Amino acid sequence: MIQDIAPHTFINHYDPLKRPASDSPVMIFEGGSVFTDGLDFPRFGQLGLSEEEVTYLFSVDQTDYFLADTVPEKLPEGFQFTGVRSMRRRHAARKDHIFAAITGLQLSRWYNDNRFCGTCGTPTVHDTAERAIRCPHCGRVIYPRIVPAVIVGVTHGDELLVTKYRTGITFYALIAGFTEIGETLEQTVEREVMEEVGLHVKNIRYYKSQPWGIVDDILAGFYCDVDGDTSIRLDRSELKLAEWKKREDIELQPDDFSLTNEMMLRFMQGREPA
Repeated sequence: MIQDIAPHTFINHYDPLKRPASDSPVMIFEGGSVFTDGLDFPRFGQLGLSEEEVTYLFSVDQTDYFLADTVPEKLPEGFQFTGVRSMRRRHAARKDHIFAAITGLQLSRWYNDNRFCGTCGTPTVHDTAERAIRCPHCGRVIYPRIVPAVIVGVTHGDELLVTKYRTGITFYALIAGFTEIGETLEQTVEREVMEEVGLHVKNIRYYKSQPWGIVDDILAGFYCDVDGDTSIRLDRSELKLAEWKKREDIELQPDDFSLTNEMMLRFMQGREPA
């Protein structure tokens, strides 16, 4: 999956005392795009920024990554803004860089969206002890937003329910959806399956989780068995297709980045949790 970047190690311990070296990579974002030369990020020494104009994000192995607080007026040649989503398709061999870009985008959005306190409107400051944003006036503390969602492998004997979204990605996926207020993750599984394909489920069992910073998610993967009628009643506002596929007929996604793809693969191999 996207976070499985071994032999590299992702280190997200917050350290406000980190200072950039001349060759430290710096991420610059505009919307959902990051400034790269195709894959690598510009170095601190290329940008003419002061140390006060960048924020430490995280490290991969011994490399410290920083965020430019604003887009510099002069940008080095040979780089351009590239959609973070498109990096997944174009540079599958460099998971460590893609994962860094996705996680950097998540933190960049969080910093940008919380420049002012939502309670009193005062400009906020970065906390000096933990990864948080504080209001110096009313004391409000803001942590990075993480949104829980589920990925669901619905099974019926040797068949798996696969879907295709109405818009966006074109390859096969699984039932998915966000957890609502007051729900457990298991209740989210039951509701999403019923809403999207009109099926009851039972024997819900947890498999694995995945961070997905493009949309601030933490994805929780579950398998479950259909309970009773297997007739699909499709929610066409969400999906354009849902069908039962036998193990040998499942079509995987084009890369191994997603929890969805791993869950489909494990079902194909008969290795889903019982």
